[in-house]
Amino acid sequence: MESLDAWLRAMTRPNALIELASLMACVLLAWLAVKVLSRAQQVQNDSSILFGRRIVDGALFPLLLLTLAYVAQTLLARLFPLALFRLAIPVLLALAAIRLSVKVLHAAFKDAPVVRALERTFSWLAWALMVLWVSGLLPIILDELDGIKWNVGGSLLSVRALLQGVLTAGVVLLITLWISSAIESRLLRSATGGELSLRKAVSNATRAALMFVGLLMALSSVGIDLTALSVLGGAIGVGVGFGLQKLASNYVSGFVMLAERSVRIGDNIRVDNFEGRITDINARYTVVRAPSGRESIVPNEMFIINRIENLSLTDTRVLQSTVVSVGYDSDEELVMRLLTEAALAQERVLPEPAPGVNLTNFGADGLEFTLNYWICDPENGQQNVRSKINLAILQSLRAHHIEIPYPQRVIHTRADRAPETDSGPSIPAAGSGKALPEPG
Repeated sequence: MESLDAWLRAMTRPNALIELASLMACVLLAWLAVKVLSRAQQVQNDSSILFGRRIVDGALFPLLLLTLAYVAQTLLARLFPLALFRLAIPVLLALAAIRLSVKVLHAAFKDAPVVRALERTFSWLAWALMVLWVSGLLPIILDELDGIKWNVGGSLLSVRALLQGVLTAGVVLLITLWISSAIESRLLRSATGGELSLRKAVSNATRAALMFVGLLMALSSVGIDLTALSVLGGAIGVGVGFGLQKLASNYVSGFVMLAERSVRIGDNIRVDNFEGRITDINARYTVVRAPSGRESIVPNEMFIINRIENLSLTDTRVLQSTVVSVGYDSDEELVMRLLTEAALAQERVLPEPAPGVNLTNFGADGLEFTLNYWICDPENGQQNVRSKINLAILQSLRAHHIEIPYPQRVIHTRADRAPETDSGPSIPAAGSGKALPEPG
């Protein structure tokens, strides 16, 4: 209470106005610096950690403000006792920790459901520590936690050491995620096709390596002896060999796919009777999106052990065809020219290779012509371009009075019995069961 009363008395002194002016100057300088840097960098606000949708929404503003406030506190402390900065520094530190953790989690896990829960947890924890720090209760609580100890193996572990280790581990993992997210963003920037898949493989490998190193550092900070992990590594190896075999196979297959570039992001494939475009390749599974909007989660192992059809591995062009039947008295040359013109009239149809028309069958109802044409963007839909071509063909044939025949069938009838006459009795058919009359 005495320290609180002293702090309140210090807040009423004229020096508090100088502190307030200094703090506002720090806020203004941080705001201007972030604004200038955001314009100079021209970053994507949704994917950047340091910058946000607004000037104060990223992690750079609270970090820069905290730095400026600490410099101002150091300079003013030489002139007179401080009061306002004793409250401002913990608040800015908590704000910087919250904004940094939130931005890093969004960049690392994107729209994962666990991100929202972690955000709330970090926010409540940071503000609670700030309140305990300002009120002076934090040292008292830490001393009490340091007195709660128990033996873990051959070492003595306290609650305070455990909490400090967990906090250090969280900071290490947060920095690891930040570095891996920055590397992934730089690698995947302006990459397409096969280059995108290769960079995705490098990004996944880099993130896995950084997470492994960060996990080892976190375990060391908690106080766990890393030499004991040799037994754990053997147990994990046995688990991978038996229970986690499929899971490990999917992860290995994912890296093999990205390294070999047999399938790439943007390829049109057909796997397990499902056809679509690859939208993402993760470490364990691949997302395939059909033209209808349905998405299939395909384990990476299926791309290695099964036969798949890659419709755009070496060539993105796709051949389509449509069959048209006309009457036998139609002008064949005119029909072939009209079909070719109907295909070339569509922007998505490639002029080279040129569309081709062939007389493929003498049908029961008319002559059957097959129109073949190529497109290079099947991800934009295939039925829509075929529908436009069919409509153009129909309008063109009607304009030139070329008949599209209806199905025709010829029915033959046959009399089962011969008609009776006046000249004599009729002779029944063989097998009718009627006996012939005997001669008189």
